Amino acid sequence: MRFGIDLGGTKMEILALDDAGIERFRVRAPTPDSYGGVVRGIVDLIRTAEAETEPGATVGIGMPGCISPATGLVKGSNTTFLNGRPLDRDIEAALGRPVRMANDANCFALSEATDGAAAGKRVVFGVILGTGCGGGVVVDGRILEGPHGIAGEWGHTPLPWQVGYENPGPRCWCGRVGCLELWLSGTGLARDCDGPGARDATQIPLRAKAGDEAARAALARHADRLARGLAGVINLLDPDAIVLGGGVSNLDHLYVEVPRLLKPYVFSDVVHTPVLKARHGDSSGVRGAAWLWPRQPGG
Repeated sequence: MRFGIDLGGTKMEILALDDAGIERFRVRAPTPDSYGGVVRGIVDLIRTAEAETEPGATVGIGMPGCISPATGLVKGSNTTFLNGRPLDRDIEAALGRPVRMANDANCFALSEATDGAAAGKRVVFGVILGTGCGGGVVVDGRILEGPHGIAGEWGHTPLPWQVGYENPGPRCWCGRVGCLELWLSGTGLARDCDGPGARDATQIPLRAKAGDEAARAALARHADRLARGLAGVINLLDPDAIVLGGGVSNLDHLYVEVPRLLKPYVFSDVVHTPVLKARHGDSSGVRGAAWLWPRQPGG
């Protein structure tokens, strides 16, 4: 049995998977508003899952940010009270057994590469397009993290091939300007369509369908920007598949428009890279956390 935990800004979720990838238990809880509360809350979720399944299961945790290879402390989390803390070690001490922890976008990519939309593909790039924008790389069934723990941090690279009015772009929370996250996230789409104060993009597709030209134009710009961003990934990594997740991934036109728009930006005479919708939807992150412990030892 494997336990996967998705640690989000507002909720925590635990999922129990058996070796065949079948869900055996799931429960959610609000994310506490303090570091100590998060540690206790995660341990409580594990104890609850053990009571419903079996003791001694492996534990994998997906979270925003990552563990710094230099310090062993959390860095880059938008749940800021986690930053600078030894989260994995504190949970291990409370449980009395090892845990594995990875960035939530990496967990998403691992899930979809293991038994999701890109199962069987050797190199997979996973993208989360939600309130933010993240990415993860899986090669031969393993997360590629890199010596700094930041492989796949695509959302904090600049929008490529900017046209005049896109330069330099809006300022990101990371302190830089023009990051892909500010263009491709749901909040970025809303802001592009309805102005600087807008944050909710959920009605934009319905407005476009009803003939709202501003909404149609915003969706077209968004698809082209996504194609530009993914073309940069293809030029650098040439993955066997790209999988989209997060709320924005539910825009069905992306799977028609983006593959068509890739070709002018990819340094190749042909572009066959499939752009796929996540098979496991909102469950991919928590499933990928469970798969941080592979089926075969060392596999």
